[in-house]
Amino acid sequence: MDRATTLGAIRRLSPYLRPVRGRLIGSAAAVLASMVCGLAIPVVIQQILDGPVAARDTGPLPWLVLAVAALGAGEALMFYLRRRLIAGPSTLVEARMRADLYAHLQRLPISFHDRWQSGQLLSRAMSDLTTVRHFVAFSGIFLVVNSITLVLGMGLMFVLSPVLGVVTLVCALPLVLISSLYESQYAVLTRRAQDQVGDLATTVEESVLGIRVLKAFGRGAHLGKRFAAQARELRATELQKVRRLAVLWAAIIVLPEAGIAAQLLFGTFGIVDGSMSVGTVVAGITVASYLRWPTDSIGWLLAEANKVATAVTRYWEVRDAPVTITDPAAPRPLPASGVGAVLFDGVRFAHPGSDDEVLRGVDLAVRPGETVALVGPTGSGKSTLTGLVPRLADVTGGRVSVDGVDVRELALADLRTVVAMAFEEPVLFSASVRENVALGAPGVSDEQVRVALRIAQAEDFVDRLPWGLDTRIGEEGLSLSGGQRQRLALARAVVGAPKVLVLDDPLSALDVHTEAEVEHALRSVLAGVTAIVVAHRPSTVQLADRVAMLDGGRIVAVGTHSQLLAENPDYRALLSTSDDDRAEVGS
Repeated sequence: MDRATTLGAIRRLSPYLRPVRGRLIGSAAAVLASMVCGLAIPVVIQQILDGPVAARDTGPLPWLVLAVAALGAGEALMFYLRRRLIAGPSTLVEARMRADLYAHLQRLPISFHDRWQSGQLLSRAMSDLTTVRHFVAFSGIFLVVNSITLVLGMGLMFVLSPVLGVVTLVCALPLVLISSLYESQYAVLTRRAQDQVGDLATTVEESVLGIRVLKAFGRGAHLGKRFAAQARELRATELQKVRRLAVLWAAIIVLPEAGIAAQLLFGTFGIVDGSMSVGTVVAGITVASYLRWPTDSIGWLLAEANKVATAVTRYWEVRDAPVTITDPAAPRPLPASGVGAVLFDGVRFAHPGSDDEVLRGVDLAVRPGETVALVGPTGSGKSTLTGLVPRLADVTGGRVSVDGVDVRELALADLRTVVAMAFEEPVLFSASVRENVALGAPGVSDEQVRVALRIAQAEDFVDRLPWGLDTRIGEEGLSLSGGQRQRLALARAVVGAPKVLVLDDPLSALDVHTEAEVEHALRSVLAGVTAIVVAHRPSTVQLADRVAMLDGGRIVAVGTHSQLLAENPDYRALLSTSDDDRAEVGS
């Protein structure tokens, strides 16, 4: 990453730094004031040595010593003030960036999340933003202040003695060149390490979430080998970073020491020939010693600047991802007399970046209060079609409408109030039963939650849990059975009394005994709502008023279950395959 790219990346922090710029400037001013106090001490020492000590007059000495003490106290006070000023703003910048990233992730389309590993997103939200906070609170301020301090210190050296100034400058220039060289190499390694951290986080997350599968199949060692390989790669990258820094720090330590030795040499000759005073030489060496930290830190701070530039770039890679599912400029309201009629009119769909259409002109009208089952072979587009109703994706041709209004013309909040969805895999969160169900309609009362649980045939088992509605069900609800998770997902879908209910194959992952429980719940859930149900099992199909059969992205047959069974050989073949699968599950 070159210097212009680094600066460009860091400049992208400006929207977050602007609200706290007063405190940032105050903190930088406090650091600079402390550095000036430190640089002033050698000047007072020069006055002591060339004044009272040389003249053997101790009269002014107490005042000069008090001046040194006052400058030291001022330096300490300014450092304390810097920390007080910067602690709040730096954590506020981190919190705001993290909140904006999280909000953006919620707005991004499903297609984005399908492409990105969760570990990569997690590393950007956590470790990268920690790097940003550290830069704002420390390294960024000191990069600026230490650079100014070096300029002031070099100026002071030339004021004290041009010879000592030239000696210090000759030793400092190679250090600047070495720092610039290693800065670019370090930036490449930093980006590689941060990406590898994201990959490692993904592996850890998948291992934790899939621990039951790994244990059941005895594949823990297999994933352990992958984790170990990724950890070795990360370790190798970190060691390369250490080697680069080792060379840099060797130069950082040797060159200033060589500068002090040269100052001592030239200063001694100056004292002997009378061109310099003892006070000047001591002050020069003291200034050079004081400049050790600003000089030593430049290379490291430049490396930190590259590190934060990489972190900011990774952050904005996600933040710059376009939000394609948005509210229209002028949303239309749903009719007050809406009854939940759904119409697919010439619907076509292709995934972003693909020319192959998953749906190729789907026409289907779902009447109010009707349940329509979607059946078809794997890959026929059933789940894709249902995801278009709540706008998890947008059509690339044709339209989907609810009560005569194109879903793209509705505000997302309005659309998702009248359309609820339950997925094939019931996703639950590490929270209470109440919180999980209420996600379907924030602000609902306990009574409404209980009504939803009753409809989903879940109230009895919830009441048997240790703390009822307040029982925390664990990450992904894995402490519950498959049927219990599915019924809670159904309760969440109906708690807001939606007019349209979309169910993506709610029985597919269940055994035949649990299927009967959830099927009984489904009969209650489907009563009185317009429902579109993706079905693979005959038992699910029989819950529907009509069946629409998809094949190759088109609807090839529509009718009742009995009609299609009698008239359509492809439908009979499809259901016989489903029956075979079911028999295998039950055996």
